[in-house]
Amino acid sequence: MNSMAGSPGAPRFDEAAIKRGAASVRHPLTRALLALTFSTGLLDAVSYLALGRVFTANMTGNVVLLGFGIAGSGGLPVVAPIVSLVAFLIGAGAGGALVRRMTERHPVLVARTLAIESSLLVIAAVVAAVTTVHPGNASAYTLIVLMASAMGVRNAAVRHIAVPDLTTTVLTMTLTGFAAESRLAGGSGTGSVRRLSAVLAMLAGAIAGALLLKASVFAPLGLAAVLAIATWLAYVPAAVRLGSNPQ
Repeated sequence: MNSMAGSPGAPRFDEAAIKRGAASVRHPLTRALLALTFSTGLLDAVSYLALGRVFTANMTGNVVLLGFGIAGSGGLPVVAPIVSLVAFLIGAGAGGALVRRMTERHPVLVARTLAIESSLLVIAAVVAAVTTVHPGNASAYTLIVLMASAMGVRNAAVRHIAVPDLTTTVLTMTLTGFAAESRLAGGSGTGSVRRLSAVLAMLAGAIAGALLLKASVFAPLGLAAVLAIATWLAYVPAAVRLGSNPQ
């Protein structure tokens, strides 16, 4: 515990070594970020398909959908994207405060970030289990707030960790890097496996989320919560070990 807390008697923690190792898809940090990328697919499947054409992780999509809604095109909502954006910003602000307090305490930062994310997702899963969720009703807005807040907190931490191509919520730059640095484009192809893994993880999460929604809104939310908890329990001890004993 001392090594996680950064106490005076703890061994020096080398966060840079962990980030360097994340170039491999077999590295614990890479696997953790890929698991969270998969859960993004689950959550955006829930929000877009069950909560009324809104995203709770992909804020770029939300801004575009909001613009369409304001223009009165396609019958798209205006309130839901605004609620999601505000909740995401609040979560990101809270996550930013957490990052500033724990800049040099990587395992603790990840542990607390995932604890917050998993707590919010567990509450969302419970809400989905005990209420009737329809686009535009109170339950739907509650889920949007909980999910978008969780993604805001996560994004602030992931932004600080800054592993290239693994933002966990958007793929535009990942796909750009995959194509621009491919051997077909005259590049080295370095990082292609990691980039492709991120794309496939989100795609698989979206497929799984859409299929699970046929059973209930609770199912994909419950799975996303379980993944956050599992990632927390699996990655944090590995991070402590790797950071305290860099190769």
